Amino acid sequence: MKIAVASDHAGFAMKEDIKNYLSELGHDVEDCGAYSDEKSADYPDLGIRAAGMVASGEADRGILVCGTGVGMSITANKVKGVYAALCADEFTARLSREHNAANVLALGGRTTGPGLARGIVKAWLGSEPDGGRHLVRRQKIADYESRAQKGG
Repeated sequence: MKIAVASDHAGFAMKEDIKNYLSELGHDVEDCGAYSDEKSADYPDLGIRAAGMVASGEADRGILVCGTGVGMSITANKVKGVYAALCADEFTARLSREHNAANVLALGGRTTGPGLARGIVKAWLGSEPDGGRHLVRRQKIADYESRAQKGG
């Protein structure tokens, strides 16, 4: 699976650890930045780049890290076709895939330890979207998105 990753300076260390972990699991990783934690990096620029790869099909999924994960999740959810979930535990990560079909995972580099982050990533990557009532709910979101884009 090809996974686009990005972080700002606050999430850089976690992004680097996750890149290594993804490689260990056999995934192809596309690093969209930041490339250092030594100077400030704006999460919207980097998050949009990675989320755009997911939306365009250049990447299967994305993982974004900033200080809390909030900025990256807000940014990614502005990209059409991206469903980003900010997860702080494995249960939420799994359900974000099963119930919500999240295609981007957001993490907090300053709020989540590296061991837990790897567990979240593993749970998220190991889960697939459920059908049934969850599919119906996801379709309602997609229908709203479509109407909203047409001004309705």
